[in-house]
Amino acid sequence: MKKLLSALLCLSLAFGISGCSNGGSDDGTTTVTIGVVGEYNAQFDTMNELLADDGIHIELKKYTDYASVNRALDDGEIDMNAFQHKAYLANDIATFGYDITSIGDTIIAPLSIYNNKDKISSVADIKDGDTIYIPSDATNGGRALKLLEAAGLIVCDPAKGYMPTKLDITEYKVNINIVEGESATLSKLLPDGVAAVINGGNAYTAGLNPSTDAIFTEDVNPETNPYVSELINVIAVRTEDANNEVYQKVVDAYHTDEVKQTLQDAYDGAFLPAW
Repeated sequence: MKKLLSALLCLSLAFGISGCSNGGSDDGTTTVTIGVVGEYNAQFDTMNELLADDGIHIELKKYTDYASVNRALDDGEIDMNAFQHKAYLANDIATFGYDITSIGDTIIAPLSIYNNKDKISSVADIKDGDTIYIPSDATNGGRALKLLEAAGLIVCDPAKGYMPTKLDITEYKVNINIVEGESATLSKLLPDGVAAVINGGNAYTAGLNPSTDAIFTEDVNPETNPYVSELINVIAVRTEDANNEVYQKVVDAYHTDEVKQTLQDAYDGAFLPAW
């Protein structure tokens, strides 16, 4: 029913600005609703300034967990989302059968190991029996294990590529206790362990700065990390809307020097432009 209503709305807009969104206003502005997670959204304010002359306004719908956002997009509750990297999107599509697709790259948000400053000051301080928290979702959980491997704490089965699980750990260099938790909660769990692997967005929301608060950060150099292309965040839409003119203009607004400058000024290196 939601997709039928969406199609009817598109027809009603056929003689106006090309595109289908959750609504418009009396002045002819087309509102595009974008699902996001976390409080790192200054780029969308810049985009709204750039899109004003096109009669397009971005309205954010904020979610507290990753799992809800692709479901909301697939169900037609939002027009687009911008919160996930390519590996997460591919895994959700394979797992849940969502008919959604990426229409533009945005940022890379490196994972970092953040330490409980009351307990350790570096990776070298981590000892047998210490607890480290990692994301519970399959893609970021695997990514976190590869980061712990790069930090010299564990060894993973290389055949599992960039998505190993705890069962794929073949050696503990340090006999740590790895505990999984929902990504958005990891900063709150940090006081209970010695460290947590947190991605850039959730770290920023929690007031953590990778430049000053992290003790080890993911390598995002494509020359040394063969998986970097899978770590690029994207803007996603329902597949049927992939060529929507309005949505394409939103992507074009993201891919500007103005947004690049906003990312640099607002987040101090936590997010790296990837277009």
